[in-house]
Amino acid sequence: MLQEKFHIEFLMGNATQSSLWRMISQIDGLSEWFAEDVTMDETESIYTFTWGKSQSQAEIIQSRPQSCIRYRWTDDEEDVYFEFRLRKLDLSGDMTLEITDFAEPDEKGDAITLWESQIEEMKRRLGV
Repeated sequence: MLQEKFHIEFLMGNATQSSLWRMISQIDGLSEWFAEDVTMDETESIYTFTWGKSQSQAEIIQSRPQSCIRYRWTDDEEDVYFEFRLRKLDLSGDMTLEITDFAEPDEKGDAITLWESQIEEMKRRLGV
């Protein structure tokens, strides 16, 4: 079944751009909220994410430091990805984290709920 693209945005309050960038692009940051364990194969730039006994691998397919990073699951045959984008709001100066992901139509609600719980964990870790 073809996956649908969806976009969600989270207000990250007074979290700094550099702390958010670490959380979405660095092994130590990703392992604090995204997966139980994260490792990287330096030679191929492949990230391995572990949740319990389950593992998935992703590669970075686009990156603009301190702004945007896009990962692609290596075992996914469709042209799908998940992306994190940081923006600073002009009026308040607060940061937002925008996530673009894909899910099958009947699983979209579950995917959004999962992202919401993961971002809550990130905010807790950042003290936001």
